[in-house]
Amino acid sequence: MSTLTIRLPNDQHERLKALAASRGTSLNKLFEELTTKALTEFDAETRFRLRAAKGDKTRGLEILEKLDRAHSEHR
Repeated sequence: MSTLTIRLPNDQHERLKALAASRGTSLNKLFEELTTKALTEFDAETRFRLRAAKGDKTRGLEILEKLDRAHSEHR
């Protein structure tokens, strides 16, 4: 496991401590949760961009249009 030192404004640090306390967890655990979420989103976006780069743009737009029409019909 690595150790990371970060610098934050004092008010942000205090707010993060309050957030951790309200969740009944430590500041360290809160950062683990937040970074896991951020990395999961990053990984999903990366996978999406790789797939999009390999895909057929015209077909992708057709699918989006079909989904948009289906969504409009259900309103």
